[in-house]
Amino acid sequence: MNDLKTVIGFTIKDMVKRKSFIISTIIILLIIILGFNIPNIIKLFNNDSTRDTKDKILIVDSSNLFEGTLNTINSMDLGYEVEVSSENIEFNKIKERIENKEIDEAIIIEKTDTNYKLRYIVEDMTMISSMPEDLMTAINTIYTNMQISKLGLTQEQLQSLAPNFEYSVEQTQEQKVSGNVMAIMLLSIVLFYAIYFCAYQVSSSITTEKTSKIMETLVTSTSPRTIVIGKTIGIGIVGLLQVCLFVAVALISAKLFLEPGLIESVLDMSKMTPYLAIITILYFILGYFAYALLYALTGSTVSKPEDIQSANTPVAILAVIGFYLSYFTMMNPTSELNLFAAMFPISSPFCMPFRIMMGIASTSEVLISIAILVITILVIAKVAIKIYSNAILNYGTKMTFRDMVKIYKDKNN
Repeated sequence: MNDLKTVIGFTIKDMVKRKSFIISTIIILLIIILGFNIPNIIKLFNNDSTRDTKDKILIVDSSNLFEGTLNTINSMDLGYEVEVSSENIEFNKIKERIENKEIDEAIIIEKTDTNYKLRYIVEDMTMISSMPEDLMTAINTIYTNMQISKLGLTQEQLQSLAPNFEYSVEQTQEQKVSGNVMAIMLLSIVLFYAIYFCAYQVSSSITTEKTSKIMETLVTSTSPRTIVIGKTIGIGIVGLLQVCLFVAVALISAKLFLEPGLIESVLDMSKMTPYLAIITILYFILGYFAYALLYALTGSTVSKPEDIQSANTPVAILAVIGFYLSYFTMMNPTSELNLFAAMFPISSPFCMPFRIMMGIASTSEVLISIAILVITILVIAKVAIKIYSNAILNYGTKMTFRDMVKIYKDKNN
């Protein structure tokens, strides 16, 4: 037990002292803070000194089609300051007023043989390619209301023209799904990268220590099993604390920099319960152990840092398959394939927490999924420790899959 604590402590100290770990943590924290400040940055540019007033728009209605009602746009709070003219103003005069910054845009209402035409005049069409939709809607609404008022319709008749229908959405499947899909997918991505990159550090750490001969000292002072488990736990603790730090900074940044209610309007936070948080942390730990032990296995088979990437490729492919299996089955969460992804050990850490979040995971499903994942971890641990024991002091060429199978069989004999 003391040896295990020593290995865990050594691993934690080694991880937090690495420049790559410190720099990457700082960069991610800065990205999180900057990301939550994007709305404020956009607002800062939009509120620049050149845009501190409403857009000034000249509307020329020389045919008096709207009978002087266009001024009501100013009371609609659309961000425009409208000037209405019934005179027939020439294009050159409008151009001169735009160039002199007296107005920003202009709309000329012209009568044709069969209809009316709106000409939208702007200084540069590369910046504005069409009339703003809110302004077009306002003009259409004003004309429609004007024509309706001429018909002398009662209030009941007006309401019958635009009834207020109530609606609801129902499904035929027995399992009801609830929750914001965007939030689910976002958290799935975060969980995947947290597990993947934390587990990857195990392989990198083992290979680095082999190169620096530190492993020889560790092997002579404690058992290979203690080393594998200790390093896996040590890096896992650092990874979990790092993820908690990122989440804490994200929550604080959201509180400080975002307008109240903005996140709730985009993400359904009502499903973020303590039970879901506990389950998510549990699957993070179990998913991390599964992939970390696989990376410990691949890390022990190479003796040079430049070989880590190629040795880890099979595990990386496995992780990507597991992630996409869970990610894309979320499009149809009640399907059998999604249930399979929640049970399959390479994808269950990314899928099951969000079946719970959507309210379609039963207690028995969760327990079976956890049991399968735990059994998988024990099997991987047994294989990884046996091969690690023989491969860790191998400083020759990179071991092949056939070599690992041979070592495992020899060890069992």
